[in-house]
Amino acid sequence: MHAVVFAYHDVGVNCLKALLNAGIQVDLVVTHQDDPNENVWFGSVAKLCEDKSIPYITPNADQLLGLMPQIQTLAPDYLFSFYYRYMIPGEMLACAKIAALNMHGSLLPKYRGRAPVNWAILHGETQTGASLHIMEAKPDAGDIVGQLAVPIGPNETATDVFSKVSAAAVEVLNQALPALTQGQVPRSPNILSQGSYFGGRKPSDGQIQWVQSAKQVHDLVRAVAPPYPGAFTDWEGRRMIVAQTSLEAALPAQLNLQAPGIQVVDNQVFGICGDQKAVKILDWYPADS
Repeated sequence: MHAVVFAYHDVGVNCLKALLNAGIQVDLVVTHQDDPNENVWFGSVAKLCEDKSIPYITPNADQLLGLMPQIQTLAPDYLFSFYYRYMIPGEMLACAKIAALNMHGSLLPKYRGRAPVNWAILHGETQTGASLHIMEAKPDAGDIVGQLAVPIGPNETATDVFSKVSAAAVEVLNQALPALTQGQVPRSPNILSQGSYFGGRKPSDGQIQWVQSAKQVHDLVRAVAPPYPGAFTDWEGRRMIVAQTSLEAALPAQLNLQAPGIQVVDNQVFGICGDQKAVKILDWYPADS
């Protein structure tokens, strides 16, 4: 079996390795150049390709359609997308002789779209997962080929959960590969009406609204904790990144729970929330440090 692979991030690295281990002939990898303005804390698909002598390219989004003649000439059995950040044109998906498949970091149909792990934590979910599905022109809308759930702990950050989702993605792919290498693609319905769609997140979305409940604030902090941009608040004229919080049942009696915002008691920092509960701030620092 021959494949063209669109890949980036840890999921891209690990799933590409799984294809190679299964004997899939990867004729071309399409990946991204690292953004110098981004905190790149994940593995490099480009480096893996260099190590394995796999041809790879890093086109811009507006250059993808220009790849059509090259993809058509390769005539891959499969086209795979593993955390590739651009929408792949529908015309290109049709180049796959058997199927075009994408790995998505949620339990589809929930959390279709961008940043699924971050959104799941932000909404207080207790589980998420990885889903391999048929690619269609509409994002994350095709039939599900394989799926595996992972738990989300009450204090786990997006990085913690993403690590588990990455491992689940490889397991889902490995479970599907015996059938895929025989040209068989298992399918189950992806019922979009039972799910949800979310767009990308901006650093400015990390601003803490102290009128929210303590759990909502805690979940926001976890969802965007470094190496993501981080939740933030303003205190004494400085913007502070709130990197870690805990939900506290026993609170100092000196706290004024009627006044949402930052309060410091006995050298301990608390965020008073709109439900008259508080989060204890375990780690914070100036945004310009």
